[in-house]
Amino acid sequence: MCTSIVEIARADGMAKRGDEWFPLSQAVVAYDHARHAPLGDVITLDFINTSLDPGARAGIELSLESAKELSAALGRAIAAAEFEEAEVRGKGVSLARAA
Repeated sequence: MCTSIVEIARADGMAKRGDEWFPLSQAVVAYDHARHAPLGDVITLDFINTSLDPGARAGIELSLESAKELSAALGRAIAAAEFEEAEVRGKGVSLARAA
C-alpha cells in the first residue's frame, strides 16, 4: 500500500555522507514501504540539498514506534533548548512554553 504521506520542511544545517559534510535545504518525512530496513511500512527521514547532486542525502528508516519516541525526544530537547536560550539571553520563559 502506498500511503502518499509526505511532509517537507525547510532545513538549515549540515548532513554527512561518507567523509563529507554538505549543507541541507530540506527535510522530507514520509510513511511508506521500507526500502532497506527489515520492516514493513516505516517513517523515512531524508535530509537533502536540492541544489546538489542526488547523493547529497542522508536518509533513515524508522519503525512507527521508534519515530514516536524520536518525536517525543525532539520535543523535550527543543523545550529545554528554548528554556536555556531564554535564560542565557535574560528573556525569561513561561512555564507553559517550557513544558
